[in-house]
Amino acid sequence: MAKTLLRSGNLDDFQAVGGGGQAVFESALQIREALRLRKQQAIVDCLAIPQVNDSGDRVDWYSPVEGSVTSWKAADEDDRYRALRYLENTLASVESLSKKCLQSPKTAQQLFGSLLSKAFQFPGENFLFLVDGKPVISFWGFVNLNENARDDVLDCLRESLVPEPAPVVIEDPEPEPEPEPVVAFEHADEPLIAPSTVVRITPEDLYEPKPAPAVAQPAQELAVPIVAKKRRVPLWTLPVAAVIVAAIAAPLLWPKQSPSAEPAPAPAPEPVEIAPKPIKAVEPLAMKLPLHQAEVLANKEKEPAPAPAPQPAPVVIVAIPKDAMVMEANQVKAGSTRFLNGTWRAVLDVKDPVTGKPPSMRYLIQNNKGFARVVHGDNVVCRAEVFSGLHSNGELMIKSRGTARCTDGSRYPMPEVACKAGASDIAECRARYDANTVVPLTFKKAGA
Repeated sequence: MAKTLLRSGNLDDFQAVGGGGQAVFESALQIREALRLRKQQAIVDCLAIPQVNDSGDRVDWYSPVEGSVTSWKAADEDDRYRALRYLENTLASVESLSKKCLQSPKTAQQLFGSLLSKAFQFPGENFLFLVDGKPVISFWGFVNLNENARDDVLDCLRESLVPEPAPVVIEDPEPEPEPEPVVAFEHADEPLIAPSTVVRITPEDLYEPKPAPAVAQPAQELAVPIVAKKRRVPLWTLPVAAVIVAAIAAPLLWPKQSPSAEPAPAPAPEPVEIAPKPIKAVEPLAMKLPLHQAEVLANKEKEPAPAPAPQPAPVVIVAIPKDAMVMEANQVKAGSTRFLNGTWRAVLDVKDPVTGKPPSMRYLIQNNKGFARVVHGDNVVCRAEVFSGLHSNGELMIKSRGTARCTDGSRYPMPEVACKAGASDIAECRARYDANTVVPLTFKKAGA
C-alpha cells in the first residue's frame, strides 16, 4: 500500500548532521533497518521514510504508518502534549541504545551508535507531523543552514507549548473625595464694605433731577413700579466736588494747552554776504614714466606646453553573486578558512558518459574537515572524506582521502581542488584528476 507523503524539499536548503565521520542521511535506510532488526519498532515509526529523486538534489518523506495526518501547528494542545511525552520516552530509549553501541568494541556498532545520537535532529516544528496522534519526523538528520545540532532536540516543540502570559491590567485607583471647605474667620480685620460698594458722587448727582413726564400704562398691567427717591445732597458739598474735579482734570489739560502758552521763537539772524575766494588754475602734471626701446623677439623659441597629466584607469567593480565563494583577504592573510565552512555545490565542466550531464557534486566542510558526495550515472551515490588548507601563497587546497565509495560497490576518483582569489576576491578554482586532466570548477553556496 502506498504511503502518505508528508513533506518534500531540496537537500541544498538544509545542513546534514552526522557522527563518526559520516552523515546520518547517507545511511538513513540502513539506520531504520537496523532499528527494526533490534525490535525497536516504536523508534522506527517516528522516522519518516526518505526517497531521493533521480537528480539527487530533492527528497520526499513518507509516513511509515497509515492514518490521518495533522501538522504539529494544526493539532490541538492536548494532542501536542501527548506527542511530546511520547517523543521524550522514545528519545530516552534512543540515548540508552546509542550509549550501549558506543561502548561496543566493534567499529560498526560504534558507528551506528554515533549516527543514532544525531538521527533525531530535525530543522523545526514545521517538520513534525501527527499520524493518528503519533509523531512522525521528516528531514531527520538535518538542521537549518548555518545552525548547529541542538543539545535538546525537543526545544523547538516546547517553545510552542509555553502559554503566552496574560496581559496585566492595572486599574486606576478611585479618586479620593475632596475635603469640604472649612469656614474660618481669617479676614476679620478687613473693612466690611468692599471697594465695589463705594458710591461715587458726580456733579450731576448734586442737583435734583426734574420729574419725568407721566406715561400712560396699559390697562392690563396691574403692577406699578416703585421709583426710589434720590437722596438730596447738601449744597455745601458743591465747592468740595469742584475742587476734586479740577484736581483730576488739570493734568489731563496740560498737553492740550493753546499755542500761545509756548515760548516765542528767537528772531532769525540776518543774512551776511560772503565773497567767494578766487580759484587758482591747476597746471596739468606731466607724466614722467621710464621709457625703453621695444625689442622684437622673432627668433625666440616658444616653450612647449606641459603634457597633460595621465588619467587614472577606471576602476571596474565586479558584482559578487550571493552564492559565490568569496576568499576574504583578511581571512586568507591570517591563514583562516572560515569562508569555506558550510555546504557547497561544485559545478564541473565535464560530462557524465552515461547521462551526458555533469555529475552532481557537493562538499560539506567545517573547520577544514568534511565529506564530498557525488551522484553520477544511473543515480549512483559516492562519498569520500575530504580535508582543506591554505598554502603560504594564499592558494586553497581541497583533497580527498583516497577514492570515493559508491552505492553500487564501485570507486569514483576524486579530484584535487585548488582555488585562488580572483576579481573581488571571488574564488577561481580548478579540479585536477591527474597530470593530464585539469577542468574548471565553480563553487556555489548550497541553498542560496
